[in-house]
Amino acid sequence: MPRMTPVEMVRTLGSGLLSFPVTHFNDDFSFNETAYRDNLNRLADYKVSGLFAAGGTGEFFSLTPTEIDRVVRACVEETRGRVPVIAPTGQGTALAIELAKAAEAAGADGLLLLPPYLVGSEQAGLAAHVEAVCKATSLGVIVYNRANAQLNETTLAGLCARNPNLVGFKDGVGDVELMTRIYAGLGDRLTYVGGLPTAETFALPYLEMGVTTYSSAIFNFLPEWALSFYDSVRGRDRDAVYKELRDFVLPYIAIRNRKRGYAVSIVKAGMTAVGRHAGPVRSPLTDFDAGELAELKALIGNRR
Repeated sequence: MPRMTPVEMVRTLGSGLLSFPVTHFNDDFSFNETAYRDNLNRLADYKVSGLFAAGGTGEFFSLTPTEIDRVVRACVEETRGRVPVIAPTGQGTALAIELAKAAEAAGADGLLLLPPYLVGSEQAGLAAHVEAVCKATSLGVIVYNRANAQLNETTLAGLCARNPNLVGFKDGVGDVELMTRIYAGLGDRLTYVGGLPTAETFALPYLEMGVTTYSSAIFNFLPEWALSFYDSVRGRDRDAVYKELRDFVLPYIAIRNRKRGYAVSIVKAGMTAVGRHAGPVRSPLTDFDAGELAELKALIGNRR
């Protein structure tokens, strides 16, 4: 099957819900490829518009380049063209280019460019980083605006003018004024993805700013619920959205906020709670204890 063009890829992503599958580990923290593939087959059968292999929820930050390649290849092979596969890239510029080229060779449909490792940078340095990755691949690139990699509207507009394959902008900052300036200036030149944890909380107000999709970590363990919630958002059904925010999402966030790093840990705990154990998280993250797991399981209740 021919690979999607960057524009085809990102328009497909913008048409529905997105998800970041967890990366399955064995008890010794090695990659459990068999379990990962089984889970991908399950997720790809739902009406989801894109899967982000080894993304933030997939513990990109704890994987080696060789493991990232294995995860991406497994995702491409198991989904078999049913859904676009977006591969991760990031860290320093040299490694980001290496990962981008490996993802293209593995058959991924696009790239999510995560923030560089550790260092802060001026806009010129961030622009050089993004541009180097764009020019190293023919894949469509989605830049993740978050943490130490926050592009302003001027820098982003310049990058879009010079790099046709820069086709997506994922917001993990939550600066409404910045998002308004970006969308007012670039409009439909980019597809906009909500990337704040937990994305469901911000989905309805962000829809008014052209953000038609978001990445749902909850989709990992409650896919039917996540799709139903997304439909309520796109239908602007405020009553349904706020009911689920009150009854489930906000209590879920309260559990997640108890400890640092729990944005990932709670998703793997959710997998365990619904009988789809995905193994432990790798350090420096920590897993839920038995009490927290029981509390999450009770909250999930009959939403499966």
